[in-house]
Amino acid sequence: MALAGMFVGVLIGVVGSGGSGADKAAPPAVTVTQTVSATPGEQAVATSASSASRAALAFGDTFKFTSSDPAKVFEAGVTVLGYRQGFTSVGNASEEAGEPGYVWAYADLRLCVTKGSFTDDTTSWTLYYSDGGRVQRSGTTYGDFPKPEFPFEVTVTAGKCARGKLVFAVPGGKRPQSVLYAPKGVAESKEWAVPTG
Repeated sequence: MALAGMFVGVLIGVVGSGGSGADKAAPPAVTVTQTVSATPGEQAVATSASSASRAALAFGDTFKFTSSDPAKVFEAGVTVLGYRQGFTSVGNASEEAGEPGYVWAYADLRLCVTKGSFTDDTTSWTLYYSDGGRVQRSGTTYGDFPKPEFPFEVTVTAGKCARGKLVFAVPGGKRPQSVLYAPKGVAESKEWAVPTG
């Protein structure tokens, strides 16, 4: 009888602790809702990196965005004008990447502001690959990098633009699927498809 009582007590303890442990281990459910507005004639574009091939803009297309903070109103637009892979430099891309087979590449970028002012930096830009890999901009700069270089950090005011080339150390055997722009404080991100050739 004492043994049966002890068994029931252990069973209750296991069930009780298993239930509370499961509650703590389960992540909370999160629903994210996003509204993407498009200008007339422009298709609304999904922003997930996994859908880059069907959602990406073409080079030369401008992504327009506004402030989500009513205390700092601005209207701005960014454009990827081109991508080139395989230029030479006195610096070694493989040494920067820490792996053999890397080469230098750059994206030609333009940021313009039509209202207010907007501050951005180069950490907003990433190269996205079809296998899910991402490459951040180069952490170094050399005097023979293509000019003009895109500013590391820049504040652009209404009616002005910043344009330049942003360099990346990339795996030489493959090309990125897209150039991804995800600035801080802006709800959306956008991608531009990189041509395969």
